[in-house]
Amino acid sequence: MNKLLIVGTVAFDAIETPFGKTNKILGGAATYIGLSASQFDIKSAIVSVVGEDFPEEYLDLLRNKNINLEGTEIVKGGKTFFWSGKYHNDLNSRDTLDTQLNVLADFQPVVPQDFKSPDIVMLGNLHPLVQLSVLEQLERPKLVVLDTMNFWMDNTWDDLMKVIAKVDALTINDEEARQLTDEYSLVKAARKIAEMGPKYVVIKKGEHGALLFHNEQIFFAPALPLEEVFDPTGAGDTFAGGFTGYLAHTGDISFRNMKNAVIYGSNLASFCVEKFGTERMQELTKEEVHQRLEEFKSLTQFQIKLT
Repeated sequence: MNKLLIVGTVAFDAIETPFGKTNKILGGAATYIGLSASQFDIKSAIVSVVGEDFPEEYLDLLRNKNINLEGTEIVKGGKTFFWSGKYHNDLNSRDTLDTQLNVLADFQPVVPQDFKSPDIVMLGNLHPLVQLSVLEQLERPKLVVLDTMNFWMDNTWDDLMKVIAKVDALTINDEEARQLTDEYSLVKAARKIAEMGPKYVVIKKGEHGALLFHNEQIFFAPALPLEEVFDPTGAGDTFAGGFTGYLAHTGDISFRNMKNAVIYGSNLASFCVEKFGTERMQELTKEEVHQRLEEFKSLTQFQIKLT
């Protein structure tokens, strides 16, 4: 069984959208990635840190999804990372109301011995030096995928460039791609990112789908039109979990297979937004995933006579 190593936050979120609000609920990039990747027959592990306030029931939830938590440190007396945000009416923009780093401020990642030779590594959104520290503990994986955001571009540019140079694939959204490269055209932006190191670039466009770039090849996957969207939190991380989970499951990192991985990522992200936080991903079944893949297939397939 192939191995996926996930690095990122396991956290508390408090979310407000036009459809309601929550108190502290389960969140964090690594949580969404892990729940999404658990749809595949793989071994996965999360490297993260939580405080003593983190409920055992949340840890059990992840363990019951066959996620190894040996690399998730529990700091006695510490408080778990907390983020609070409020989404605007279009759900495409949000305001951060509160960020409390807590135990994340001094996080020193330790990769479990059994996962020092993973097939795929998914470096979720974290400080670039933490991401680099993980890579230094590993034997060379088949594929290293990095996610980052504008905060690290604004505050840790040099460190971010170091980690980008060491990865095989970068997944970011369109706004971040433009900031990273100072290019409005996403085709030009992807080309510039490839010059920084990654051979593959995935640019997420939210409700407008995702683009995959490799050399001169481009693939586009739509997002499934949904009747109801309650909460977009974690959709990008869920996409990343589907993308890397599928690649780990198949063991095939060709551009052709990455197209399928993008579809799987988009498919799983479409479930994530249907309820608040991780609630939908916790209860998701393989049958539901398969049925929606059929919807994706009918959405994108067509026959046309070329003359």
